[in-house]
Amino acid sequence: MKRWQQDAALFALGGAGYTAMELLWRRRSHWTMTLTGGCVFLSLTGLGERLAAEKLPVRCAAGGLCITTAELLVGLTVNRGFGRNVWDYSGRRGNVLGQICPQYALLWSGLAAPAMAAGTAIRRALQKG
Repeated sequence: MKRWQQDAALFALGGAGYTAMELLWRRRSHWTMTLTGGCVFLSLTGLGERLAAEKLPVRCAAGGLCITTAELLVGLTVNRGFGRNVWDYSGRRGNVLGQICPQYALLWSGLAAPAMAAGTAIRRALQKG
């Protein structure tokens, strides 16, 4: 399978996975989260490939930073720029402009390494197929 096809598959899986997590966690989502999830999963897959030799805490921190940065950028654009109010963390301690907070950054860090491993495994399987 060509690289662009692998990327498209990873994007679709990441978008669907992120949307499913949101539906399970919050009982709602927004189409921009599907796009964000696809971009983040592609990014985490590449990051996981580059950081494969690093220890787990390093991979978790790098992945958590990747996800949290994406959440901040999308939040500033969608929530604040376009006024969509998809989410609001302003009631959470330590939040930044209501778009990110330490609690979710920690949660993302814990989910990052498994997502990296899954993305790498999926890419390898798609390369063979």
